[in-house]
Amino acid sequence: MKNKIIYKNEPMVLKVIDGFLPSPEDLILREKKKKVTLTLTEKSLNFFKKEAHKHGASYQAMIRRLLDYYVVNQKA
Repeated sequence: MKNKIIYKNEPMVLKVIDGFLPSPEDLILREKKKKVTLTLTEKSLNFFKKEAHKHGASYQAMIRRLLDYYVVNQKA
């Protein structure tokens, strides 16, 4: 940076903006889930497990999101 920032001891004017960010409860997406038994090929399962491990996620959640994505796009 070419220009140096010069800080002064000026009073700061702060104000609270209500409703600016959603509450943590509003950020949690809880959809009703139902357990099913699903048989996958070893190749597919290994792919999801490897990718989930790489991204620090759950392979089951990745498969669930993929299916949800498919459903949404089929409705369009």
